Amino acid sequence: MLEALKRAFALPELRKKLLFMVGMLLAFRALAAITIPGANPTALQSLFSGNTFLGLLNIFSGGGLSQFSIVSLGLNPYINATIMLQLMQQSIPRLRELALEGEQGSRKINRYARWLTVPLALLQSYGVIVLFENSQVLSSTTSATTVLTIMLILLAGTLITMWLGELITEYGIGQGISLIIFAGIISRVPFAVTSYGSLGGGHIIQIFGMGVIALVVIALSILMQQGQRRIPVQSMTRVTNPRSGTAQRANRTNLPIPVTAGGVIPIIFAISFMLFPATLGSFVQNAPGWIGELGKWFVANWSPNGGPIVTQVIYNVFYFVLVIAFTYFYAATVIFNADDMSDQLKRSAMYVPGIRPGPPTSRYLAQVRNRVVFVGGLFLAAITVVLPLLTSVMTGVSTTSLYLGGTSILIVVWVALDTMRQIEAQLQMRDYQGFIR
Repeated sequence: MLEALKRAFALPELRKKLLFMVGMLLAFRALAAITIPGANPTALQSLFSGNTFLGLLNIFSGGGLSQFSIVSLGLNPYINATIMLQLMQQSIPRLRELALEGEQGSRKINRYARWLTVPLALLQSYGVIVLFENSQVLSSTTSATTVLTIMLILLAGTLITMWLGELITEYGIGQGISLIIFAGIISRVPFAVTSYGSLGGGHIIQIFGMGVIALVVIALSILMQQGQRRIPVQSMTRVTNPRSGTAQRANRTNLPIPVTAGGVIPIIFAISFMLFPATLGSFVQNAPGWIGELGKWFVANWSPNGGPIVTQVIYNVFYFVLVIAFTYFYAATVIFNADDMSDQLKRSAMYVPGIRPGPPTSRYLAQVRNRVVFVGGLFLAAITVVLPLLTSVMTGVSTTSLYLGGTSILIVVWVALDTMRQIEAQLQMRDYQGFIR
């Protein structure tokens, strides 16, 4: 890894791309430090110290949400818009056709995602304002003009962040959106280390325990990210020999199915679903009658470590099942659709040895995919739900203080591996060019 970075900096073109990427990430961090006036710092800190999911959303925004900066929403609206369009490809034929048109179709879909980001960002910005007003972070007497101004500022922050990510993708190295989230998580490391050492127990013991757990999670994340099930496929080609005549030769290859095909997207799906009751409750908690009481109950109790023990158990079990269910759903509809893959193999005159083309191949691919995806979904659910609870028991650190949990480590590891693969691909391409010359 270090050798690849050293070689990349030795090449002027790659060095320019790497420096551009770093510059854009520093620009994002500068934006995250610009706060919106009017928030109560003490109430803001209290709100985030007692809510695990707000802490997770804060990580995705690079720490901007806990400071109520102009990039408080981060890339959440754009990520949600992209996921929604991916899901709609299965039900809207036009989007499905665009997805099959290659680069030109991808550009159109990305344009739709940008337009969809605007209403989603406005909706989420209003939700943040309502949540902060109900939590006494903002004054409950905020005027309509002030609310609209804050919404437009948060929208502008999201669009600027999205633009920075696209610039990194086009002129730098790696996926800009992923790298911005990566930079936001890394920026929280000093704060997380300080928090771990200051909460309960001994400073050295906590830091050492968290370090061991982090190393184990990193090793497992690398193993699962690179793991795949390879299904052998082959095709027959005709070979003409002047002496022996025409014969057929089997060309063998593999069809890979990644263990963690959906990455952290199933976790994002599950988080959004689990946040919905409490978010809706924050909107209606001041309503009269049983609606307001129900909203207050969800705001106070619907969390992994709040309310009665029974509620916590139900919450965590439901969360665990949702992560696995969304892993299956995303893999079957977006990443590896068995019916589509079977049709592609049939059109390419390829087949799985011992399996007849058509529906039998589709059923076989679905069975293999389901077994592989179950392992990946179980791993994601364990990292997301079980790991914070075990870490809290082993180190004495509250789950609400786990700023760098399993999900954050997964993102950091996978983005780092993907970026290094792209750097190595750029180096190999230049080595081949030098050899040809």
